[in-house]
Formats: sequence, C-alpha cells, structure tokens
Amino acid sequence: MNQYRDIVWQSLWKNNPGIVQLLGLCPLLAVTNTLTNALGLGIATMVVLLGSNVLVSLLRKGIPAEIRIPVYVMIIAALVTCVQLLVNAYAYGLYLSLGIFLPLIVTNCVIIGRAEAFASKNHVALAAWDGLMMGIGFTIVLAILGGTRELLGQGTLFDGAELLLGDWASVLRIELFKLESPFLLALLPPGAFIAMGLLIAAKNQLNDKVEAMFAPKPAQEKPVERVRVTN
Repeated sequence: MNQYRDIVWQSLWKNNPGIVQLLGLCPLLAVTNTLTNALGLGIATMVVLLGSNVLVSLLRKGIPAEIRIPVYVMIIAALVTCVQLLVNAYAYGLYLSLGIFLPLIVTNCVIIGRAEAFASKNHVALAAWDGLMMGIGFTIVLAILGGTRELLGQGTLFDGAELLLGDWASVLRIELFKLESPFLLALLPPGAFIAMGLLIAAKNQLNDKVEAMFAPKPAQEKPVERVRVTN
C-alpha cells in the first residue's frame, strides 16, 4: 500500500512530469490556450500513458533488452493511433483544434520515460497505477495553464467545451468578464512561458508546507529485541 501512496505523492507533487521534470513542454505550452484544449490533450496523453505502461509491464519478460526502446515506441505509436482515430470519430472539432499535437503524443518524453524507468521493472497493477497517476498529474498542470490563459486572454472558462463533450456541454461556458479584444499575450506561446514560470515559482514557494502536510512518512523500523540465553 505504501508503494501506491508514494506513486500518488511523486506523480501529483514531488516529481510531477509537467512542473518538476519539465517533460512534454512543447504540447504543454502550445495547446493550452483554452481549458477545453488542455483537458482534451491531457486526457489523450493519460490514456496512452496508462495503456503503454500496462502493455510494457505485461510484455517486459518477452522483450529482448537490446531492442526494448524501439518496441516501446511501436507500442506507444499504436496506442496514439487508436486515440487519434477515436478523437477524429467522436470529437472532430477537438481533433481539428489539437492539430499536429495529437499524433505528436508519440514523442512525449513522459510516456517513453515511464515505460523505461518504471513499467519495464514492475508488475502490471503497479505500472497501471503509475501511468494513471502520472497522467493525472500531467493533466492537472495542463488544466491550470489552460484555465489561467483562457481567463486572462478571453475572460471565459470552458469556451468550446462542446468540442470535447458534445453539444450539451455548451452550457458549461462561463464568461467572467467581457473584453473588447482578446489579450493576445496570454493566448500566444510567450504567455504560456510566463504562466509556466509563475506556476513553477508557486510550487517551489509552497513546497515545504505541502511536504509537511502530505508527504508519506517513512516506515519506522521495529526495535530489535535482545534475548539473554543462560544455561
């Protein structure tokens, strides 16, 4: 149980792939101009991460060590193709909005990194839990960046939610204030770099307090009992 709790702590805070390991920065900064796009890419990445961790863990004993990386890439590419076809079929607007960054999930260092560093060395349940938690940690960072940029750039949240969830989701759109023209700095990549820097600074500022409150405590070793044997 401690292993599962430690994975949650490492994935969501201590070694978050987005704001600590700084992996997958290209899609993370390019696509997060709205909360809907951020959630769409985050969910797609999480599904691929979970599937690749499960498959790599299941097949790890049958994959020769010399060709393990090409095999991992093939597994990831096959999963990305499945996700891409599903998004194309059921969320075509989001498919167009994410553009080239959807197939580029194949090159996301988070996925190949977890396959090599964790899934190839652990049993399937632990690997699946690691993939799920790392995916959630990455999606949370995407959502915070997307929500912040959309709010500052357009004054809205969940604009275009129907692209991800269907026509009914248009009611989720919230307009917090009205802008005569969009604040382009927030919506363009320079705004993403600034928001990312502020997010990392906030994480570092809160680090000690959060660790004191939520970090798993190391298991205490049982004291050794000494027994005197006499004749």
